[in-house]
Amino acid sequence: MSDVLPGEVRYARVGFSRSEEGRRMPNRSREVERFMEGLDHPLKEEIGRLREAILDSNDRITEHIKWKAPSFRYAGEDRVTFRLHPAERAQLVFHRGVKVKGDAAEFAFEDATGLLRWVAQDRAVVALRDAEARQGDLVEVVNRWVVS
Repeated sequence: MSDVLPGEVRYARVGFSRSEEGRRMPNRSREVERFMEGLDHPLKEEIGRLREAILDSNDRITEHIKWKAPSFRYAGEDRVTFRLHPAERAQLVFHRGVKVKGDAAEFAFEDATGLLRWVAQDRAVVALRDAEARQGDLVEVVNRWVVS
C-alpha cells in the first residue's frame, strides 16, 4: 500500500484512488506526487496549484514526468508540459506530442485569451506568472488544446 497518497484509499482490485471526500482520482500519478514532494523550485506552490487545476478540470487528462517536470497527456499522447528551468521561472509548453506532425504548417489553434506565445506553428508557451492571474482561462485553453 506504499502507493497510497495521504488522504487516499487504494482499491487494489480496480486500481484507482479516492480522496477523503470519495472523489475518484484516476488521473493522478504517484510518480508526479513524489516528484512534487521533492521539488526545490521558488514557484513550487504555484506549479502545484496549476497542476491540480488542470487535473481537476478533466479526468481524461493524465500526468507523468517528462523533461524532468510534470507533463499532461490526453489519449496517451503528451500535449502540455511544465518547463521548470532556469529555476527563477516556469512555463507551460503546449505541444502536439513527441514529434512534429506532418500537418504542422497547416495547424491552427484559436487563442482568444492571448495567453499563448507561439514559438513554432504548432508549439506555444505560457509563463507561469501570466497563468497564475488567469488560471481559469488557462485551464480552458489546456482543455481545448489537448483535443486539437
